[in-house]
Amino acid sequence: MENIKWINGIYKEDNRIFDSDWEAYEWADGLHSDIVPDLAAKVNVGYATPDKKVYSNLLDLIPEWVKGMDVKVNIHTNE
Repeated sequence: MENIKWINGIYKEDNRIFDSDWEAYEWADGLHSDIVPDLAAKVNVGYATPDKKVYSNLLDLIPEWVKGMDVKVNIHTNE
């Protein structure tokens, strides 16, 4: 796999476990501006989080974000 641009580590909340699904969704949705420009430029983007709620939301959000773009997205998860 090519190099990955990791965007976690930018925010202090990156390692936070959110109390509710709503908070985790709002956080994940807020990552749009950090992820989509790189995906549009066909950069491999990575984001690590200890919160399963955040990555579950990203699994739903990322494909929605790239609809209509000429981008192929493969999402990998790992504990």
